[in-house]
Amino acid sequence: MSAIPIHLREIHFHVLPMQTRFPFKYGIASMTQLPHLFVSSTVEVAGRSSHGLATEGLPPKWFTKYPDTTFEQDLKSDLEVIRTAAKVATETGRCQHFFEFWDRFYTEFKKQWLPSGVPPLLANFALSLVERSVLDALAKALGRPLHQLLRDEGLGIRLSVIHPELKGITPDNFLPEKPLEHTIVRHTVGLGDPLTPEETGSGNEPDDGLPMDLVSSIRRYGLSYFKIKLSGDMNRDQPRLKAIAEILRQELAGGFFITLDGNEQFRDFEAFRECWDSLQRTPVIRSMLTKNLLLVEQPVHRDQALDPANTEQLKDWSEHPDFIIDEADGDLDSLPKAMEIGYAGTSHKNCKGIVKGLANAALLYFRSSTAGSKTVLSGEDLANVGPVALLQDLAMMNALGIRHVERNGHHYFKGLSAFPADIRQNVLDAHGDLYHLSSQGWPTLHISKGRICTSSVNQAPFGCAVVVETSHFEDLDSWAASNLD
Repeated sequence: MSAIPIHLREIHFHVLPMQTRFPFKYGIASMTQLPHLFVSSTVEVAGRSSHGLATEGLPPKWFTKYPDTTFEQDLKSDLEVIRTAAKVATETGRCQHFFEFWDRFYTEFKKQWLPSGVPPLLANFALSLVERSVLDALAKALGRPLHQLLRDEGLGIRLSVIHPELKGITPDNFLPEKPLEHTIVRHTVGLGDPLTPEETGSGNEPDDGLPMDLVSSIRRYGLSYFKIKLSGDMNRDQPRLKAIAEILRQELAGGFFITLDGNEQFRDFEAFRECWDSLQRTPVIRSMLTKNLLLVEQPVHRDQALDPANTEQLKDWSEHPDFIIDEADGDLDSLPKAMEIGYAGTSHKNCKGIVKGLANAALLYFRSSTAGSKTVLSGEDLANVGPVALLQDLAMMNALGIRHVERNGHHYFKGLSAFPADIRQNVLDAHGDLYHLSSQGWPTLHISKGRICTSSVNQAPFGCAVVVETSHFEDLDSWAASNLD
């Protein structure tokens, strides 16, 4: 396909306030509610107008991890960065293809965020929201699914612009020929999640027919992959990991896999190694870490994670587990820096960027195929929910070939119960393989044998076959005036 010219004309923002089923505790935050942001764009594609949409929840203390600020203070700053990104994007003008738009947008926006001290993770999140809405408009205009577009020359993707060593590497070199049809659900075990049915008897558990504790979730969904959050406090982590290990061994005699999320709770790798050695002294935990552990995610705080001093600490630890970055993966050069230190790879989340995710996947492919390095590209969640964010994320994970992905939005939110009835029905009609009707009458993920079916996601333009009218939701400026001033 020849180059597809695009011109971003305008962007609008809307908000849907959402509440969790029960608190989601991770790192220094406990999420009970958040605004779900809708970013809608009007894009001229080859001379025709098309409308695109991207959405994302704005969780506390993830994009910025400042313990001394309130969520409301962080949110005001986050929204200012997002609005600035939209302004910069609409000033890019007519572009010959999608990659030219992204490159201009990224370059100009970075000129603004670097001097102002905006954290790269937040800046790239703002960029990714606009990027996704534009890509959605492009996919809808062409009537083509994401996995085809990413492999097509019409987007003009030039990965060597991002990493010169990728000269001659194109998406069809490292992306699978066909997207995955199923995704294995890697279930999050948050720091405050109950582990057994007995632990949920506080009287505050949600009355929504969905499982809350770990044992019930395993039995309901057929789970065998898990992501376990660490607090960094051995007095809490050791007994909790022991209890989790015993549950998994008892419930899943046929085998299971885990990842550990360090949640940036350790000052350096020496501190994490002390934790690791302490955990090894409990036999059932040692067995789990030896036989079932796939990787350890982001143990060191983002401010220190890419410090070259970590290189020697990892070299001195010859039998360390595979480490990946997540919150430290804030900019285009984060992964190359991490791999020089000794990390095995990174996570993909759409909130960190589509083009950035492609570049990361290409770099890992290149390093693995040329240097024989062991590399890891994991799939992680941000409490994503449908009908847009989750499906776009799944479309990208499938296109990248990531088999198991942390999925937790269905666990901490009541499916699509917060959305209007017409949207809920449209989702069931268009994505009946991914969603089914809950016992209380709203769509929730259909998880069977630990997997979700994503055939309809792969066939739709950028994952979502449902037209979501943002007029259902409150204008961002009106919402912010009432809730943040």
